[in-house]
Amino acid sequence: MKMAVLDFGKTNSKLFVFGQDGRILDERRTQPKWVDQDEFSVLDEAALHDWVLGAVTDAVENHGVDGVMVSGHGCTFALVDDSALTHPILDYEQEPPAEIAARIDRSIPNFAETFSPRLPLGFNYGRHMLWLQEVDPDAFSAAKWILGYPQYWSWRLGGRPVSEVSYLGCHSHLWAPRARDFSSLVDAEGWRGQMPVFERAGAVISERHFGQNKRPIAIHNGVHDSNAALHAYRRQELGPLTVVSTGTWVIVLNPDCPLEVLDRDRDMLVNVDVDGGPVPTIRFMGGREFATISGGWQGAIPHGSVQQVIDDGIMALPSFAPGGPTPDRPGRLVGRMPDAGERAAAALLYVALMVHLCLDLIHSENTVIVDGGLNTGGLLVGLLAQLRPHQAFLQGATLEGSATGAAALAFESVGRDFAAEAPQPVHATRFTGLIGYRDAWRDLVAGHGIAGKMAGGAR
Repeated sequence: MKMAVLDFGKTNSKLFVFGQDGRILDERRTQPKWVDQDEFSVLDEAALHDWVLGAVTDAVENHGVDGVMVSGHGCTFALVDDSALTHPILDYEQEPPAEIAARIDRSIPNFAETFSPRLPLGFNYGRHMLWLQEVDPDAFSAAKWILGYPQYWSWRLGGRPVSEVSYLGCHSHLWAPRARDFSSLVDAEGWRGQMPVFERAGAVISERHFGQNKRPIAIHNGVHDSNAALHAYRRQELGPLTVVSTGTWVIVLNPDCPLEVLDRDRDMLVNVDVDGGPVPTIRFMGGREFATISGGWQGAIPHGSVQQVIDDGIMALPSFAPGGPTPDRPGRLVGRMPDAGERAAAALLYVALMVHLCLDLIHSENTVIVDGGLNTGGLLVGLLAQLRPHQAFLQGATLEGSATGAAALAFESVGRDFAAEAPQPVHATRFTGLIGYRDAWRDLVAGHGIAGKMAGGAR
């Protein structure tokens, strides 16, 4: 049996073909386009749908896949009637006008109910729903269903409209994790009736024919990407875990963290796993920040450049993107002017130090697994292992942890085994002076008034 997995990221959208042995047999990539329409930035859904349909049809005809599964980035919703969108899908990277924000933000539930901090832009997509409802109430009144982003694509490919708990529970303001039910905002706005019935992530929700293929292909209910990565490792029974999932966002999930230590001002929140359990989480836009700091560096980073940056004290100080544990300060480089390789090294060291900080704040003392595109070559996880010698570190056998977890959910839903490779042990890097560099970085960050609680967690 083979499965096509559509993994919709904010920066890159991908299709993978998985075999039951966990191997990726084929892959395709594209970049979603976000365009201006009226006062909004919105998804060019038609262009992305054309790519999706072509990629899935090729996977069916060339590889004989039996099903299509979806993994998707958070913060995004779709309003649909029986056949189409009633409004284009909003780009979460836009802020409502100040006068509208002042009104809608009064409706946001307390952190103690939703464990969703008040974040900027559309990082809580319930906030964007309030914005759109105020500006275009007809889009809401015409909508039969409110869908999460992965559920939109499952539906668009021919599935039923359904809800899924890991997506609704992803810092949306729409879910109350302790009650395991919709939040007071959903009822206050009258949205509950537009929320479809729940299905577990991976469940078969329909079938469809693609291209000239005469076999019906199963359409599986989608999943939130970072929670898919968490599932990929939990199913391997590796014991207590913290998962660091890297992409446009770096998401750090530690199910063992007490809920009461979560700090709403540091982008700490509760995600919800595929079975509805609360998962304490901290995050920052690490992939976006790496690209900004490094000047768009691609490929391997020379170890010699990393050592030179440490020796010369070249540092990136947060933050280079909205949100995260050190908000409200403009990012900057300190030290001499680096060359291109040194900029990339400084960028990776920045990501490592931010993850290190996040692990302290999320009370991580268990085994840490790092996966995703920022760990290409294993340098990021090696730096973390050197910074935190008291913890065990593993790296995913594939960089595509979210897609792998999504594939596992789909195979499991039809009673098929899925033998993903186990994560691999990590050898710590041995850069001279890294701990002193870490301490100097933290001192500089604290000097700007944005480190606060760091010192107690420093190791």
